[in-house]
Amino acid sequence: MQTGKERNETAVKVTVNGMILNVVLTIFKFVAGILGNSAAMVADAVHSLSDFITDIVVIVGLKAAGKPADTNHHYGHGKIETLCAAFVGIVLFIIGLEIFVGGLSKILLAINGGKLEQPGIIAFIAAVVSIISKEWLYRYTLNYARSVKSDAMEANAWHHRSDAFSSVGTMLGIGGAIALGGKWAVLDPIAAVILSLFIFKVAFDITYKNTNELTEAAPEKEIIEDIQHIIASTDGVKDFHKLKTRKIGNNIATDVHIQVNNKLSLIEAHDICTEVENRLREKYGNDSILYIHCEPYI
Repeated sequence: MQTGKERNETAVKVTVNGMILNVVLTIFKFVAGILGNSAAMVADAVHSLSDFITDIVVIVGLKAAGKPADTNHHYGHGKIETLCAAFVGIVLFIIGLEIFVGGLSKILLAINGGKLEQPGIIAFIAAVVSIISKEWLYRYTLNYARSVKSDAMEANAWHHRSDAFSSVGTMLGIGGAIALGGKWAVLDPIAAVILSLFIFKVAFDITYKNTNELTEAAPEKEIIEDIQHIIASTDGVKDFHKLKTRKIGNNIATDVHIQVNNKLSLIEAHDICTEVENRLREKYGNDSILYIHCEPYI
């Protein structure tokens, strides 16, 4: 299992790699949109630029979250990572709203007899390159996000996929306009509106999950049940109560009162507490924040 420092170094490295690709892709999209006379591709480039901005936010958040506890932050700085993940979720929602409104306005323009411009082939190529690049970046980031258990990285991975989704709409619109004629350019905004709904769903899930953590909500039911099982199955634990569990960044924080045989010595009772701690740390990492109070079982 990686240490907190190794985890943060891995997370920052992966995010920096994604940021470099985003910069290159954004420049390419802007050039292709201008040369290919495609307003959709220029808008897609702006979307990629937002990825670059959130990459910076995530990197700053990960570096801050990796700092050890100090006199002002007794539980460490893990909540900063959660805050960054929530921010990425909000940005995703804004991007989804932008894509939805932009697509709907173009649909209404076409319905009212307006003409949508026919783009050039370079814009279509840029859309295909964007889809492949962003889908790869999504999988690359998500794989590492799950291996180091980083909510901020996972949120950023979904931000990459939202860019791929928007590029799908752009590709369909540009491809339809080129292959079928100018009137079929309406395919672009139709696809964009549909895809924006998927982005809304992802944005809601990310924001809700991380906002819950910021307000000290308990983790998933499965985690609580697993912690209960670990405590109850530890030799010497007769019963337990007052279990409280929450997440602080990537770490689990648990408070619990365990009950042991009232005839045990102080040292023996303490050894049982230590065994509970060791088993929890083995499952949830050495940086877990554990407070175990021992009481006599009567």
